[in-house]
Amino acid sequence: MPQIFHPSMNTLSRVSIFGFLFIVAGAVGLAASLSRSPYATEAGVIRSQPVPFSHRHHVGDVGIDCRYCHQSVESEAFAGIPATSVCMDCHSQLWTESEMLAPVRNSYRTGKPLEWVRVHDVPDFAYFHHAIHIKKGVACETCHGRVDDMPLTWRESTLHMEWCLDCHRNPEKYVRPRDQVFTMGFERKEGMPTGEELVKLHQIESRTDCSTCHR
Repeated sequence: MPQIFHPSMNTLSRVSIFGFLFIVAGAVGLAASLSRSPYATEAGVIRSQPVPFSHRHHVGDVGIDCRYCHQSVESEAFAGIPATSVCMDCHSQLWTESEMLAPVRNSYRTGKPLEWVRVHDVPDFAYFHHAIHIKKGVACETCHGRVDDMPLTWRESTLHMEWCLDCHRNPEKYVRPRDQVFTMGFERKEGMPTGEELVKLHQIESRTDCSTCHR
């Protein structure tokens, strides 16, 4: 019986099979890399806002406390976005003719809120409550980064589940004394309780069950 395929086809078929496996593995690796890239997570990406608000100036230079603008952070799930009237507490006296602040003055005059773009937006299928984290000693900069060094605001972390779980599994690495929660550039000083001691003091449990965040 005559041979239909040349013997070299055996080599070609083996190369094709192994090549296909490498292509699939490469595609999976590329997808995994993309899912963790700034393109997908938007970490490190500056959002365009109606007014170029600088945390570096307001927090770092002026020293405004986070709670002055985010007034519900200690009591509610949502930290709150300041009303225009909060901005005008200062800017009715300072930079009153600034062209950059024209949208703020117009919002205050018309009563129409500024449409700020959310920077840290947890997916709807995940439950997050600011107040409980604050009460347990999780600081603003733990999740939001050093906003006092941000001339414009970007998302510091991926907000991926693995990022949340690292803190939930090892809370002692992240918690600090409650009176230091709003401190930027925190350094643990001699005499301060350790993370392990704070976990016991604040009665923090290592919560990693699905229902903690997916309700």
